[in-house]
Amino acid sequence: MNPLATAPRRRAIHELPSELISQIAAGEVVERPASVVRELVDNALDAGATEISVRLLAGGVRLIAVEDNGSGIGAEDLPYAFKRHATSKISSLQDLESVSTMGFRGEALAAINSIADCAIYSRVAEHPNAYMLDGRTGELKPVARAHGTTVEVKELFYSTPARRKFLKTDATELAHCIESVRRHALARPDVGFSLWHEGKLVEQWRRCTPQASPAAALDQRLSDVLGADFIAQSISVDWRPGPAPGERPTAPNALRVWGRVGLPDAARARADQQFCYVNGRFVRDKVLTHAARNAYEDVLHGQRQPVYALFLEIDPARVDVNVHPTKIEVRFRDSREVHHAVRQAAHNALAAPRSAAAGQASAPAIGTDAAPTAATPLYRAQPAMHFEPLDGHRVSDIGQLWGKAAADLSAPESPAPEHWPLGRALAQIQGIYILAENAQGLVIVDMHAAHERILYEQLKTQWSSDPASAARLPSQPLLVPCPFAATPTEVAMAQAHADTLQALGLEISPFSPKTLAVRAVPSTLARGDAVELARSVLAELAQHDASSVVQRARDELLATMACHGAVRANRQLTVPEMNALLRQMEVTERSDQCNHGRPTWRQLSMAELDGLFLRGR
Repeated sequence: MNPLATAPRRRAIHELPSELISQIAAGEVVERPASVVRELVDNALDAGATEISVRLLAGGVRLIAVEDNGSGIGAEDLPYAFKRHATSKISSLQDLESVSTMGFRGEALAAINSIADCAIYSRVAEHPNAYMLDGRTGELKPVARAHGTTVEVKELFYSTPARRKFLKTDATELAHCIESVRRHALARPDVGFSLWHEGKLVEQWRRCTPQASPAAALDQRLSDVLGADFIAQSISVDWRPGPAPGERPTAPNALRVWGRVGLPDAARARADQQFCYVNGRFVRDKVLTHAARNAYEDVLHGQRQPVYALFLEIDPARVDVNVHPTKIEVRFRDSREVHHAVRQAAHNALAAPRSAAAGQASAPAIGTDAAPTAATPLYRAQPAMHFEPLDGHRVSDIGQLWGKAAADLSAPESPAPEHWPLGRALAQIQGIYILAENAQGLVIVDMHAAHERILYEQLKTQWSSDPASAARLPSQPLLVPCPFAATPTEVAMAQAHADTLQALGLEISPFSPKTLAVRAVPSTLARGDAVELARSVLAELAQHDASSVVQRARDELLATMACHGAVRANRQLTVPEMNALLRQMEVTERSDQCNHGRPTWRQLSMAELDGLFLRGR
């Protein structure tokens, strides 16, 4: 007899024991020791602590003790500390919809207590004694302690040994605990943090002076936690939305994005230095990370990852933090507004050319990533080429716009060469690089990359100011439509965003209830895979704002045009032409990188030049 064919035995419905309920909840709240550290530090910050100490044994498996100097818990409230859904943070649905504290669910301590041996020592400032609550027995007794609270968690997962087997080595769990405290420390420079392991001080971040301005305090904490190089290679951000024409000024503190964004040169291979906070809470949110990445879109090379620490201040009623028990995920009421704010804040900060700081610590320095990968062969120099300057006439055809996009490299020089950040041109090397001298030393410019960026920014400016050009991208009808099997989401996106697709030069229409057909594609992509292009655009529309998808597509087209229109290698430039290019770089946004994210110039200081020839040794 086949055992699988037998009918399942009928089981009666019954209520789960409270201890099992807590252990199930613990599986959502507590993944590893770092989860406990995060929850306990959250509580310490909510208590108004200015000094927080974390002590660990065996990576937090044997012991986690978090001590603070906060307001403490009174003896009359202490017995409720380990009860499920008991909290001092909220008392109504209205409170839940506008949470301003780090913790609020009232289940973390109960969940932790169900899988570990816990105790709380606490004293309020006005009471002569501290009290200790035993999480196992519920015993409450007086003890000696200064005002504040200490929570001890011993033998994590002792009651659920199967969960304990999934933990990694002590060193790995310790690293996760350090990262958890580090994330808190970045957001709260007004609080001092120390972390001890096996009796040894592992990390310590001292409290910034209360007299320091918020920006100065944040810079100090970022320098302490992420290193001084992060400050040297990043730009300060402080952005608030301005009122639209005809609207009243925005209410104070309605929405603010501040912090620091790393220079493109500081990008890393991994996304391990990307920190986003919402009202002081570290979060992982696709809207925020996509907005930040979008701001770096045409200044990063390849798959490099930007570094940043961005803080979003928003009305608590406009963000839902009750999405997940770990509170690391959020949901915004208006995600489009938040996306625009974060992108605009980072975009504006990165726009200013850094040539004014040439030769200083923040200026790009000669590095291995700037060196050519192979020797450049010598070719016969190209004949002189004529470049028409951009004029102010409106251009309705994209071909005409491209034809008029070349910058005039014969512009007159500025009358004050001593104030030129990129210096005065000296020579050209193999028709590729321009050598210039400034007050700090030698400047090396990749002339094609620099001119490519200048043309790209000019094209974007002229396109956005030309209503006829901004209507849509030129499209190429297909001789034979390309049908493909579409998901319900793709069908819905094609119907809902038909106008957006036309603006992108795409025509996608229903072929059958479950099939779409591509009938036209952008002219510049006529030789590509039409179906793959359609799927990728529909996927973008499903995840992001339609206007941002259109803007990205247009920018990619203009970048391609600028690349083809820029001066080529081995084009011989006169000294006035080279100086004109340098002057345009100094006033063009994002001129430190080309459209593909490669650097356009490097500074070699006199000290570095002296070092090459052993001068002064």
